[in-house]
Amino acid sequence: MESVQSIKQRFELIGNDVKLNRAIEKAIQVAPTDISVLVTGESGVGKEAIPKIIHSLSHRKHAKYIAVNCGAIPEGTIDSELFGHEKGAFTGATQTRSGYFEVADGGTIFLDEVGELPLTTQVRLLRVLENGEFLKVGSSQVQKTDVRIVAATNINMFEAIKKEKFREDLYYRLSTVEIAIPPLRERRDDIHLLFRKFASDFGQKYKMPTIRLEDDAVQLLLKYRWPGNIRQLRNIAEQISVLEENRNISAATLNSYLPSSSGSNLPAVVGQTKKEGDFSNEREILYKVLFDMKSDLNDLKKLTLELLKNDTSEKVQEENETLIRKIYGGKEEEFEQEDDTMAEVLHLPEPTVEKPMVVTQSPEDRYHFAEEIEEEETLSLQEKEIELIRKSLERNRGKRKAAAAELGISERTLYRKIKQYDL
Repeated sequence: MESVQSIKQRFELIGNDVKLNRAIEKAIQVAPTDISVLVTGESGVGKEAIPKIIHSLSHRKHAKYIAVNCGAIPEGTIDSELFGHEKGAFTGATQTRSGYFEVADGGTIFLDEVGELPLTTQVRLLRVLENGEFLKVGSSQVQKTDVRIVAATNINMFEAIKKEKFREDLYYRLSTVEIAIPPLRERRDDIHLLFRKFASDFGQKYKMPTIRLEDDAVQLLLKYRWPGNIRQLRNIAEQISVLEENRNISAATLNSYLPSSSGSNLPAVVGQTKKEGDFSNEREILYKVLFDMKSDLNDLKKLTLELLKNDTSEKVQEENETLIRKIYGGKEEEFEQEDDTMAEVLHLPEPTVEKPMVVTQSPEDRYHFAEEIEEEETLSLQEKEIELIRKSLERNRGKRKAAAAELGISERTLYRKIKQYDL
């Protein structure tokens, strides 16, 4: 079994971080087996080195090694790419094609960004992991393959499972052994080593003197968070190597190449944002409760009125009339308007509120007279309402949305009024 140090030299891995060494050790230990491996880590940490180590130390090292970026293949063609297709299976399939699992039979397939696989493809992949069987697209003939699968992802797999974007059974089949690669910010002692290695490589590549960092620039290099990890560090080293004439790099010069990191070290507040729909739902529930309360109150008033009507003695009747006046005096229209407003908010059909029966003892009864006055006032208000709606529509040149906003009512109410009054 090869040592960690010899593997680093062979695959040009720079660094002495404990977590990095542990990841390499696990790769060396699992390589001789056929166990599926899942490599996890942020984008740019160098996850692609682990499957290469595993393949080179396995008994499959003389067979094919195929790396597939699952996130770069369109969803409509990924099944064909991985498992192949028969002639005429879909539009454009002019001939039979072998997929990666057929071509790599006996070898190793590295599925990078495996978390981006569509759910339908995940089902096919699970079958390959369970019994080595797969179907070409458009074929009913089962084929066998003997492939070692190493997968990698930069997403939180448990979150993806929770959101039903990744199958839980597939995750556990892929992650028989999980190897985590630490981000660059957790490998502080390796950052300067990597930068010097990149600077040396680019100096030779572009036939220029190697750049060197001054002490203050080294401190800045170590303090920076490096969200893009090794890929970002390499990019910065290449930019400076090509663009800077002065080969001694100060902190000010280095800082000009670093993206703004303000707030990058601050913890993020998670779960504090409330969706707009939440307020809408709460408001709808509140209006429903109020609407139910209003209906119950109206029912209670009707019941009270019926009870009062049943007592016909003169003294009690006078007291009843006073109580009825207190309950219903001048507020029937308000209740109707409130019920209508709540119906608008809830998008409910307009409630039919029956006016309370008026106790009449004779044609001259004053309640009968009051009812007639109320009808006259209602007609007057109706005429004013028609006039306001007509004027608003004229001012807004028939634009109903603008007219509704000017009148302070919803468009639905305005449409209903226009239809009701035949405007």
